[in-house]
Amino acid sequence: MTSQPIGFLDSGVGGLTVIKEALKQLPNESIVFLGDQARLPYGPRPTEEVAHFVQQIAGFLLDQDIKALVLACNTATAAALPILQAKLSIPVVGVIDSGSQTAVKVSSGQHIGVIATEGTIKSHAYQRAISNIAPNASIEGLACPEFVTVVEAGQYHDPSTRELVADQLQYFKSHPVDTLILGCTHFPLLTNAIRLAMGADVTLVDSGVETVRVVKQLLTDQNLLNTSGHFEQPKFYTTGDVAGFSAIAKDWLQLAQLDVSHVPVEELVQYGDLKPKEPSHEA
Repeated sequence: MTSQPIGFLDSGVGGLTVIKEALKQLPNESIVFLGDQARLPYGPRPTEEVAHFVQQIAGFLLDQDIKALVLACNTATAAALPILQAKLSIPVVGVIDSGSQTAVKVSSGQHIGVIATEGTIKSHAYQRAISNIAPNASIEGLACPEFVTVVEAGQYHDPSTRELVADQLQYFKSHPVDTLILGCTHFPLLTNAIRLAMGADVTLVDSGVETVRVVKQLLTDQNLLNTSGHFEQPKFYTTGDVAGFSAIAKDWLQLAQLDVSHVPVEELVQYGDLKPKEPSHEA
């Protein structure tokens, strides 16, 4: 059934930046989102641990009868995308490849920067993705874990946060780039501060925006777009505080009413790692 929802997951509220774009580009689709706030940040955690967490969340979302899964988290994409694509029979999309492709396309001099969590930077996932497309591109990666912290605390409008962003991005004064990938889905909530710090000559690439374009094309190609005329309002889950999540979600998505529920981590843990998909028996 094409009216099935699309599942989205993130370590916290950052994935809401992808949801905001999905509501624009895919207005007829039902959406289910889970933010794992109780276990964030994912960035400093070992890759294997993140992969376990992501498979648990995927199991929960599969129980919501999703027709596609979007890893709206760069750290989760780097740690678990190949695992999920190998194990699931539904389309699984991450945020890294689409952001890399767009950065290469819009970069004037192929001097590309990436700001992300420690896990994403250490994985070199963006470096590999960009180098595969543009072998001669120069790539500067910078871990900015404090950006995640201030966003999760709802402090992305604070003057002190603008100062923090400006201080962190001083790195690019001595390592200049013409294009900067916001390699964490939390970071678009800091776009104004980042743009101010980087200057008007640097093009910012929001991986989440590009990812939704990929998802839309994939659903179109596989005849999975919802053409039934029926869709549900977005459903949100968090392993953290519902009130805190709702406040940020309402502010960012500009929705007066939200359907937000708490999911205990213990419930997710019960899903364990996903079982591999059944092999196809088609001739």
